[in-house]
Amino acid sequence: MDRREEKGQLVFRMMTMQDIPDVLKIEQDCFTLPWTESAFVNELTHNHFAKYMIMELDGKPIGYAGMWTIIDEAHITNIAVLEAYRGRKLGEKLLTELMKTAAYLGMTRMTLEVRVSNTVAQGLYEKKGFRPSGLRKGYYSDNNEDAMIMWADLPASVHLGTEGTEEGSLRDS
Repeated sequence: MDRREEKGQLVFRMMTMQDIPDVLKIEQDCFTLPWTESAFVNELTHNHFAKYMIMELDGKPIGYAGMWTIIDEAHITNIAVLEAYRGRKLGEKLLTELMKTAAYLGMTRMTLEVRVSNTVAQGLYEKKGFRPSGLRKGYYSDNNEDAMIMWADLPASVHLGTEGTEEGSLRDS
């Protein structure tokens, strides 16, 4: 099921194999160590824990997010918005939708790693209820930077975010 915003044509939907070329462009735009096509193919075809979503604006993929759902915990693998679309709170909307989806799937907690230097992302995560819980030393292989581990409790999906309800949340179909 698509989630459409009342303003504009912002759509959240599950990622398909046909989305991989667009996701690779987003990866190149956002990360110094972008994932490969084969990594995404593997995630979509072989990893039964993996759930990935696309965020489209007016039919154009401008962001995506992924997580692994294991028992009752969700681990965010990636969250990315094209640079040209940053500063519009779209990353926050994408994260909110990912959290709603995790809650809908029965997850009670969510975790992620973020570069210690990425204070913008940390601020967003803290705004959404994530709290630091430790460091992974030398986690990022491009520059040996540490990663901050953050955790959040997931409230019931109907209580996440200010717009929409459980009925409007993305479904894993």
